[in-house]
Amino acid sequence: MTVPTTAQRAELPEHLAALFGRADELAAQLDAPLSAAGEVPRPEHPRPRLQRAAWLSLNGTWQFEIDQGDSGRDRGLLERDLAGSITVPFAPETEASGVGNRDFLQAVWYRRTVTVPADWAGLRPILRFEAVDQDATVWANGVEVARHRGGFTPFAADLSTVPGVAAGAEVEIVVRARDPHDVPQARGKQSTWFRPTHASYHRTTGIWQSVWLEGVPVDEIRDLRIVPSLAGRSFSVTVPLDRSTRGTRLEVIASEPGGDEVSRGEVRADLDLAPHLELVIPEESVRVWGPGAPELYALTARLVDEGGEVLDEVRSYAGLRSTALRDHEFRINGEKVFQRLVLDQGYWEESFMTSPTDEAMTTDIRLALEAGFNGARLHQKVFEQRMLFWADLHGYLVWGEFGDWGASGHGPMGDNQQPTASFIGQWIEAVRRDLSHPSIIGWCPLNETHQVIHDRLTQLDDVTQAMYDATKLADPSRPVLDASGYSHRVRGADVYDSHSYEQDPGRFRAEQSGLADGAPFANRRDLAPDEMPFADGTFSLPFAGQPYFVSEYGGIWWNEQEARESAENERAGNDAAQSWGYGQRIRSEEELYERFEGLTRVLLEDPLMFGYCYTQMTDVFQEKNGIVDFERGRKLDLSRLRAVQQQAAAYENEG
Repeated sequence: MTVPTTAQRAELPEHLAALFGRADELAAQLDAPLSAAGEVPRPEHPRPRLQRAAWLSLNGTWQFEIDQGDSGRDRGLLERDLAGSITVPFAPETEASGVGNRDFLQAVWYRRTVTVPADWAGLRPILRFEAVDQDATVWANGVEVARHRGGFTPFAADLSTVPGVAAGAEVEIVVRARDPHDVPQARGKQSTWFRPTHASYHRTTGIWQSVWLEGVPVDEIRDLRIVPSLAGRSFSVTVPLDRSTRGTRLEVIASEPGGDEVSRGEVRADLDLAPHLELVIPEESVRVWGPGAPELYALTARLVDEGGEVLDEVRSYAGLRSTALRDHEFRINGEKVFQRLVLDQGYWEESFMTSPTDEAMTTDIRLALEAGFNGARLHQKVFEQRMLFWADLHGYLVWGEFGDWGASGHGPMGDNQQPTASFIGQWIEAVRRDLSHPSIIGWCPLNETHQVIHDRLTQLDDVTQAMYDATKLADPSRPVLDASGYSHRVRGADVYDSHSYEQDPGRFRAEQSGLADGAPFANRRDLAPDEMPFADGTFSLPFAGQPYFVSEYGGIWWNEQEARESAENERAGNDAAQSWGYGQRIRSEEELYERFEGLTRVLLEDPLMFGYCYTQMTDVFQEKNGIVDFERGRKLDLSRLRAVQQQAAAYENEG
């Protein structure tokens, strides 16, 4: 599972070979050095868009113990050594972790002694967790230093608050992660049954992304919030601080990656808790980030005292890119770009939601581009930050999404979705983390919230509206889709969509034909007469003329060996826990190409359709509808898929 070699690139279209080479160059110029921790899994910097020189990976071997009754605190697990070991950052359900226990794990514990680097004098050691599923509590030398709910977003603990912890000191870290499976919880594609089945996969518990230590000064640049303005040739840079120290100022410098400075801005940092400046790019230095065009600027931000001493310095990067809506159009950089997206679940056989290597994420992006896609829906999880880094470096369009599945089935029909207030908080943590990535062109907090609309407001209505409003408040620069498919509950939301797994191209064309008359296909369920008062089976508020796309289609069920077995035995392979896809299993690879082209042309030929998303990138466990298999092996001729997708889209050619 590696990026294409030089020889393999020779077989690629020239523009892709050049793009992949450029992405590698940018990575060399913009990425941080690997951790000095030695041979550890996933040694690369977990947060490329905000780098400091002082950092240390804590991935590798930790003590570990499963606490099936969640009684570990009573049994002394906080104080004693744990019974086993695990390889972090891989979840205990995975083979990569060295544990491989796929049962329901109610709670798990971790322990490790860490030495703060001796050369970090004057710096605060900040312990960072990129993701821990689901409810985490962290102790340092027996003192609680952090607690966090949510399995997809990062959190941190300041170890300098613990007595005796300083440069050169040892500190014992203990983590407990609780992961109940019978309550509403944002869990994404993790199965609530013992076995994965249909489109649900194996569970992930505990630490599943990198753990690291960062040396941070007292006067800290907490974040860089970067919003591009293509019209203004500028970047709006907001820098939250922990405190406003008298006489300090903020400097931000934009440079060509590995090259010369192109712009510089400066502002006082002692008047505002979040100093703000506009970094204007000279006209002759404007480089526009777009699909297949990863034009980026290197950024350096410094907090400087009144004597000129640098108090804090971080490295980052930015892309000049715009999104805009106009009637039925979703424009990128002022152009009508048809979004040819693929649904990316982000799972690997040996490591589940955790990418086994950095190259594995790059491989997925490059396979998608080779198949003719120009972006992806990053589906039902918050992907790690390095996936977005690589998307930025490839000019790869992505929708930022959330793993909201896990709220259904907790109430009667019509009130069966029970997302909690924590969904809103977790989602905003994700938006705040990722809003500076140019590759993200839209936000979508919810997916397939199956619930019929009727005469009463429900918890789903409240949470959908709140997540939409919070997203628009946090980032007004991008369009927001309130829910992908099914329950659109925000009247006049930026974008409208549907999901359809109709497998017959003729019926698919008829189904999608209503868009021209202002009545596009919308998901619904059949209700018996009088089954529910004031309900007709629709999930959504009416379409209001917004930009529209089919954000899931295809899902063609194909596995060559299983198809042969099925032909020999009509019952073979029909257990959804063993093999599953949408519709009836096709009988040959050639039939797949014909169906893919037939379905895709319906969408390409509609002048009012701004894009689509094909299901899906890879096979995942029992779900056999990927363009490549689970090991990223070539199950299809990607050049044939690319030829279909390179056909001109009517939307792009229209007026």
